Amino acid sequence: MQSQKETCKKFDAIPFPSNANEKLGVAIETIGKLPINGLRHNPENGTCGWYIWCGKEISEDPDFFKPLHVSHLSEYLPEVEQYLSLPPGYRFLVAEGYEDVWHDSQLTSM
Repeated sequence: MQSQKETCKKFDAIPFPSNANEKLGVAIETIGKLPINGLRHNPENGTCGWYIWCGKEISEDPDFFKPLHVSHLSEYLPEVEQYLSLPPGYRFLVAEGYEDVWHDSQLTSM
């Protein structure tokens, strides 16, 4: 598996590491579905800005994402740890043998 630094270099992104003590939003109930999606807003209030869910649909339910410390993500979705240093505005979508990473300026223009 690539390191976070290698992932940033691969996508020509300046690393913006997520602190192990910060929180991210994970849709725990969706783990096991594919693809795995992630998007990063600007960090605020002790969060790193990442929201991660599995499957094709994202829910508008306010309880869809559960707060999780970055340091615990490896217990749930170790395969996405390599993306956590991508800066705010980045998204990823991964499935077996498939990887798409792109910048979405709408994520940081709010």
